[in-house]
Amino acid sequence: MNEHIVNTTTGKIRGYERNDMVEYLGIPFTEAPVGALRLKRAIKKKAWDGVLDAKEYGEMSFQLDGGQFKGSEDCLSVNVQRPLTGEHLPVFVWIHGGGYNTGSACDELYNGKSFVREGIVFFSFQYRLNVLGFYDFSTYPGCEDFDSNCGLSDQILALQWIHDNVEAFGGDPEKITIAGESAGAASVINLMAAPTAKGLFTQAIVESGLPNCVMTHETAMENIDLFLEGMEWTERDLPKLRTISPSELQKGNTYVAEKHQYKNPGMFLPGPVQDDLLPVRPVDAIRNGSAAGVKLLIGTNRHEGTMFVHPEKTGFPNSWNMIEDMLEKNGHADMVSKMAEFYPPSAEDTYTRFATDYAFEMPSVKVAMGQLGYTEDVWMYRYEMVTKSGISSGMKASHAFELPAVFDNRDFSFSRFVFDGEPEDMVKRLFAELHGAWISFIVEGNPGQETWPRFTGAVSPVRIFDRETRTELLDRSALMNLWDDLRFYEN
Repeated sequence: MNEHIVNTTTGKIRGYERNDMVEYLGIPFTEAPVGALRLKRAIKKKAWDGVLDAKEYGEMSFQLDGGQFKGSEDCLSVNVQRPLTGEHLPVFVWIHGGGYNTGSACDELYNGKSFVREGIVFFSFQYRLNVLGFYDFSTYPGCEDFDSNCGLSDQILALQWIHDNVEAFGGDPEKITIAGESAGAASVINLMAAPTAKGLFTQAIVESGLPNCVMTHETAMENIDLFLEGMEWTERDLPKLRTISPSELQKGNTYVAEKHQYKNPGMFLPGPVQDDLLPVRPVDAIRNGSAAGVKLLIGTNRHEGTMFVHPEKTGFPNSWNMIEDMLEKNGHADMVSKMAEFYPPSAEDTYTRFATDYAFEMPSVKVAMGQLGYTEDVWMYRYEMVTKSGISSGMKASHAFELPAVFDNRDFSFSRFVFDGEPEDMVKRLFAELHGAWISFIVEGNPGQETWPRFTGAVSPVRIFDRETRTELLDRSALMNLWDDLRFYEN
């Protein structure tokens, strides 16, 4: 019996044959980020002796999800699922989302089996989240030895490990597609901009990314100050971060999530900061050619904002006063009347439209336009499928609603929530069209040339995934002219 043992740069690994594929799960790619390595950037894993038994997923990053503490600080691992045979196969690397706050590579929705059966080697990995992954304490007294962008360093090191070892798992290092949704998609954009990630992948898929969720050290302090308030700490208490239980830190993290919009409307939750790992804001870096030659498939969902705009504890502005405050705080008071004309305050969907355009659609178009200067291989989509549950819940075609189709995964609670009660033939067709386009892009380098023309700019063919999938010429020039090059919370 084949033991499926492979040799990697960190040692031998034993995989397991399951469901007509071979899995290598929970492979550590860094030294454990605990003890003296807490709040330090990832360090390469030292080689081990013997054979690592890669039978089960590793721990997810420590988080508070649904009122429950989950995961561990010792969480940095890579997972591989590959066909039983084949060499120099195309590679797909999935980066999970969750607002840099929650989420996991071992979420059953993200099982790579639907990609493996198409002859693709599927990778995923865990990275540090929330306080220990994306809070920047490095500018505070007594915290000078803490690093910024710990979670981003995890992602870069994971990609380096994958690139260095992909051939051992039957993959082609010259045919690596990285992809993600939400914060995972924002991570893809960050990796397109990060100098040390250059050359580690050849293609990128960005689903509902937040390209502007990057702060300066100074701007990041706005959220850290809220964290201190939530912890009932002063700056003098920050050295406790070295030893305090991760569960205790969730008190401050939750407080930031609940309060940040009311302090700074439109500001994002803690995420990457500009530093030596990410020296230029991603949209600007991509405009400057940081990802030259990388093929890009990028898009958004029609009603992203319904996931985030709430009457209380909102994730983006939920009133016109908050929008005015956001504009005035960022030196754009002269834009209030123009914004009110474009987003009428009396309209029922004003604030969800505003959030969709501000955080997702407008900056995604900017990323596509920036990349277009360095490759013609850019494609854009929009997911518009509103199911019965989308209507009854008011979510419509909301954030993440395309994921079941991307992974061709109906047997999952979120999939059932989105698609139960819909005609089976329609659902099968939608799944086949969306999943098939992703497969085509990963394997062939395009998502379907005959039906999906390349992106051309603010007025461009866009693939619409809906009850009847089609290509439309979308004119978003008015949207782009309105937002132009407005900057928010970048100082």
